[in-house]
Amino acid sequence: MKNFKKYLLITLVAAVGCDVLDQQPQTAISDEIAIRDQKSAQAALNGLYSQVQSTDYYGSNLQISGDVSADISQSIGTWDFYREMDTYVTSAGNLEVRNMWEQMYSTVNHANNIIAELPNVDDIPQTVRDQILGEAYFIRALAFFDLTRTFGGVEGVYGEQGIPLVTTPSRQIDESSFPSRASIADSYQQVRDDLEEAETLLATAGFSTPNRASDASVKALLSRLDLYTEDFEGAESYATEVIENYGFDLVEDFASIFANENTAEAIFELTYNTTDGNDIRFWYFPSSGGGRGDIALHEDFVNMVNSRSDDERGDLIGFDSNVGAYYSTKYSKAGGDDNIQILRLAEMYLNRAEARVRKATPDFSGAVSDLNEIRNRAGLADTLVTSVDANEILGAIEHERGIEFIQEGHRWYNLVRTGNALNTLTNIDRLNGDPVSLTDAGRQVFPIPSRDIDANENLEQNSAYN
Repeated sequence: MKNFKKYLLITLVAAVGCDVLDQQPQTAISDEIAIRDQKSAQAALNGLYSQVQSTDYYGSNLQISGDVSADISQSIGTWDFYREMDTYVTSAGNLEVRNMWEQMYSTVNHANNIIAELPNVDDIPQTVRDQILGEAYFIRALAFFDLTRTFGGVEGVYGEQGIPLVTTPSRQIDESSFPSRASIADSYQQVRDDLEEAETLLATAGFSTPNRASDASVKALLSRLDLYTEDFEGAESYATEVIENYGFDLVEDFASIFANENTAEAIFELTYNTTDGNDIRFWYFPSSGGGRGDIALHEDFVNMVNSRSDDERGDLIGFDSNVGAYYSTKYSKAGGDDNIQILRLAEMYLNRAEARVRKATPDFSGAVSDLNEIRNRAGLADTLVTSVDANEILGAIEHERGIEFIQEGHRWYNLVRTGNALNTLTNIDRLNGDPVSLTDAGRQVFPIPSRDIDANENLEQNSAYN
């Protein structure tokens, strides 16, 4: 099933993979095969989703990196690459950082091929063409967004440069194979441009399945993006559109979001099966449960969750007495075929809550109402925070985000985005080492992999890793 064609372009490694969304005989095409008709265009799109599903991307690596770099999870096993992130000594030679960088750019390159080639094919109905192109623009936007916030930072908070913005297919070694880094502002603007193009193309397609990019998922990602660029009116507006116009609902049973597929809360989720599974359970579950057990939860974080006895989200935390560690059990299917949540409705309520506090004319009562939607669904009573103190409400929102999105990779990025990383990540207790603190502001972004820095004289390293 795995049929990869790789192009070693020194600065970028571009690959096309297999499709795990269905099991058709032809499941992927390589970049060297022309998109010549609707069938091959659909195969190329399926391959694009496979890129995102990779274990080096949303199949586990991004979520683990986002949790161990924060105060949610810790690396207690033998895999030093995650322990480097956990203890804030990540090196430019870190294998998991390199894997994530390469897989994100592989995703970009696959999207670039579709965007470049599909307009040249005549025998595809316009509605189908728009749908495929819209999905390709959305996936490219997602990859550029994740690259920028991981390796570039957030303008006005921390960051020196953005990322190389490669928007044409990488098929041979030439001058374009040695890109320099754009500014952070331009990097996020590219994300916005791609999302707005996707929004136009997908606007008439109608909502379909959470397993494919849709008009709703575009607006949801725009809401998230607007928080990073501090367009709080936009973040509120897009979140409201998703909440009100697409028929999504917060499911009553929190655990069912992960136990079931395509629930009423799912805006965009990736599909896996036992043939092509993800690695999240493998890394989080202890050996007694059939996993590797490298990624455990910080006990202080667990105690914080469990201090609220009515919080149903605590039911998805398990304890292994053999190693004396707590683990997240959100993704628990032994075959690694849990669907992975990328965008879900709970985030839209919390995005809107934050935006309502931080916009020019705040709406504190509206923010508290949104916060209570998430609390009530989890079995908690309304928050006791007042509706007149912005910092108190923002603190309560981030507190709820941390609990709501355990094992979903949000915490690190939100702490950096809001300027709270250095203050929050202090004296974090660990099971197999001394407490750690994030003290170097430059380590709020990951290093550009050393292999790419060495091969491309136009590519500058983030200063904390020089």
